[in-house]
Amino acid sequence: MTVTSKGFAAALRSATPWQHARISGIGGYRPRRVVPNSEIVERIDSSDEWIRERSGIIERRWAGDGESVIDMSVFAAEPALEMAGVKGSDLDAILVATVSWPYQTPAAAPLVAERFGSTAMAVDISAACAGYCHGITMANDMVRGGSAENVLVVGVERLSDFTSRDDRGTAFIFGDGAGAAVVSRSETPGIGPTIWGSDGEKWEAISQTESWIDVHEQKLDWPHIGMQGQTVFRWAVWGMAPVAQRALDAAGVTVDQLDAFIPHQANVRIVDAMAKQLGLPDDVAVARDIAYTGNTSAASVPLAMERMVRQGEIPRGGLALQIGFGAGLSYAAQVVTIP
Repeated sequence: MTVTSKGFAAALRSATPWQHARISGIGGYRPRRVVPNSEIVERIDSSDEWIRERSGIIERRWAGDGESVIDMSVFAAEPALEMAGVKGSDLDAILVATVSWPYQTPAAAPLVAERFGSTAMAVDISAACAGYCHGITMANDMVRGGSAENVLVVGVERLSDFTSRDDRGTAFIFGDGAGAAVVSRSETPGIGPTIWGSDGEKWEAISQTESWIDVHEQKLDWPHIGMQGQTVFRWAVWGMAPVAQRALDAAGVTVDQLDAFIPHQANVRIVDAMAKQLGLPDDVAVARDIAYTGNTSAASVPLAMERMVRQGEIPRGGLALQIGFGAGLSYAAQVVTIP
């Protein structure tokens, strides 16, 4: 189904035509190295079957030489810019969502800008798995507010650098990659109202195991990301489907008008549970990219959309509900027109 909902359009008609925004291009990059479960199981005393049953993951990608956070951002952005018909030097702003850029400062975004010969405003977003969806909203607001015409939004992670190979709860989960989107001015609305928020009381559920101060003062080894699996699972399954429904309601869209559901790729059981709670019809394509990418945090939503568009799994011009959720605990959801 490729019908754009009248309700979706009506919910966004308050702006003048030139103030609308849409995703005009999408791109993705997956590192060259494929890491199957068989490379991980021995150190965590596990099995391929256990990992698949627990998470749905069959393999993931890990970055190597020439695949830094900056490199992958550029590799993902290039096809997004080409689809949008925009040159990197013409961008008005660059937003990079990541938690694995290994420098406290400077941010990754200005270095991405430099690769494109751009001096645009460039900042990082630290909202973990929800970062890309936060970036889409910020870009939408910038374009609709008149401060930008074209904004590059990148979700990128090199989580293999922050993954303990011996942590049975997380060693098999994380992967690397980058997804990118260009948000541009549009004569018609293409990005719905965002439902977003946070629950800082539960910040320890997903966090770096030690602060950089602890690493320095206690001379600790390189920190990794830890996770309280059951806490996160319950929060995602029971807390995020209502958020996704609120995003549909805010956009004036019903589930039968969707062409795609693209949630953060945290766990296939979470994805399936959310789809069931939303009552998605069988003809709505559901992203389950985690099977071959692992959890790529901020990169997971754009990577999934890029693949679905490239492989013709979802129609360009159709409607997708996307939602990111994770460390913080933070979340953001919106309905978008598929580029």
